[in-house]
Amino acid sequence: MEKAIQFGAGNIGRGFIGYLLSSSNYEVIFADIDKSIIDEINSEKKYLVEIVGNEEKKEYVENISAISSMDENLIRKINDVSVITTAVGGNVLVSIAPIIAKGIKYRYENKNTEFLNIIPCENLFGSADFLKSQVMMYLESREIEYMNSYIGFVNSVVDRIVPPPRDNMENILHVIVEDYSEWIVDKAKFKGEIPNINGMEIATNLDAYVERKLFTLNTGHAITAYLGYLADYKTIRESILDEEIEKIVLNAMLESGEVLIKRYGFNRGKHREYIDKILNRFKNPYLVDEITRVGRQPLRKLSSNDRLIKPLKGTIEHKLENEYLIKGIAAALSYDFPLDQEAVKMQNILKEKGLENGISHITGLDINSKEIELIKKEYLQKQRLRIS
Repeated sequence: MEKAIQFGAGNIGRGFIGYLLSSSNYEVIFADIDKSIIDEINSEKKYLVEIVGNEEKKEYVENISAISSMDENLIRKINDVSVITTAVGGNVLVSIAPIIAKGIKYRYENKNTEFLNIIPCENLFGSADFLKSQVMMYLESREIEYMNSYIGFVNSVVDRIVPPPRDNMENILHVIVEDYSEWIVDKAKFKGEIPNINGMEIATNLDAYVERKLFTLNTGHAITAYLGYLADYKTIRESILDEEIEKIVLNAMLESGEVLIKRYGFNRGKHREYIDKILNRFKNPYLVDEITRVGRQPLRKLSSNDRLIKPLKGTIEHKLENEYLIKGIAAALSYDFPLDQEAVKMQNILKEKGLENGISHITGLDINSKEIELIKKEYLQKQRLRIS
């Protein structure tokens, strides 16, 4: 049985990547900083994954162990595995780079010429390239030469909705996931033979799939959350079942889809099927996905290369319609959940800089563009509706 290390034993790590590795006959070693999770995995040696949706099933994930990601013993374990995956959050890759570098040093010193492929599974474009750049900072030139020969850093795009655990769950390892999942990896970045992992798809044009997810799932999810927040809904499902919200979300995804069709030559009919599948995922009655979870960190989501502004810029580039994307962006700018630090900061920016300057500052859009004026108009209309 081959071995793999999964950095991150949270809901995505356990319910998606760890689950697929285990089902592919890998012994999975979870590396995490949460002592309670580590102890529970080592005590139980299994956990339950509950898959909900059209195809409901419950499966135990076995052949697992866990170790602290700060434990020096992890270095030797890196010498024994053929695959490393991560689900820690893009901003945490910097923190795990030193221990991965130490593991590569150890492999080099022990003349290990077996291939190792590292596949970050993060919502960060080019996450493998970024992690590699961070790891290189801790290596000498000969070790970098060794790494370039035997260690693959493989970019990927992942998609599975894994909501927070229910309050009544008895076991902290129990995880609920939707029945849809997608994990697409860049064929060109592997070293040696590509591992045979269930649910992992190989692609030669990964950038197209990265943007397809960003412009469709992420765009639609965010707009559903922000419009739902303004309508006082609590969950994504409640929001998307509102016919007016569904209309805006659908048309925003169709607008961003036209950018993808222009840019990558996607088939329009098949892309519409993909959009409809995503809308149905939002309606999954078994997933209680809170609006404040999906809408959190609005400044990041409204940044120039993220899920709302990047597709808008694509419509500007290709001279396409963007009426509904602008409605979604205005809703995002209206998000003022007081327990979200970014939401509070965003509202302060809009007050202190004024609307035009604030919107330009947050989104990176040219202050003189017609889109700023359209967003401002839509934003003010939403504020009037809230007051009334």
